[in-house]
Amino acid sequence: MGLFSKLFRGGKKKVSNETTEERGVHMPDLDIPADEKFTINFKKNGGKFIYCDGYNEVHQAIKNIIQENNWNETPFYSMDTRLEDKFSKLNISFTNKANQSEVFFTTCEHLVAQNGSILICSNQLQDRKLNDLPANFIVFATTSQLVNSIGEGLKIIKKKHLNGIPNNITTIKHFQTIREEQNDFLTYGSSSKNLYLILLEDL
Repeated sequence: MGLFSKLFRGGKKKVSNETTEERGVHMPDLDIPADEKFTINFKKNGGKFIYCDGYNEVHQAIKNIIQENNWNETPFYSMDTRLEDKFSKLNISFTNKANQSEVFFTTCEHLVAQNGSILICSNQLQDRKLNDLPANFIVFATTSQLVNSIGEGLKIIKKKHLNGIPNNITTIKHFQTIREEQNDFLTYGSSSKNLYLILLEDL
């Protein structure tokens, strides 16, 4: 994913919420590489993007987010013990009760270039709905999780889970309120979220 390096060289540790020119829902799809398309759509939607070359930068990004939001005394709500173990050295406290935290710390299945959304399922949510989770998300992902479309992401999920695909599949579209006429089965029950994406280069 050389493009990410080019886009964020010299400023990749900074949180960005820049937006690009608005595109109508009926505009033709952008004929550009998937990584660039995701970056444009994610930023257009208002997402906060932090690109990292290695885990040292990931750790620093999390520290910066905590400091920026005064979350030093705030436990992170997590449903992934592997994620907790990976970042246990950062002196973050974790809770398994959503009502005890302002922040949901999670991984994802895929980053969808088509619309700049984040594809998740029961592997991250278990049986919970987005509306039941804190308003603030920190998503840890890698560049290898990028896909062109939701359909491509679903095919990969199906291939990985030969004994049956996970349930509770949805996309996070936290950046904007989804109008009723735009709802589909992957956005049903979605709610606006303040989301930080920490993206680790692994390609």
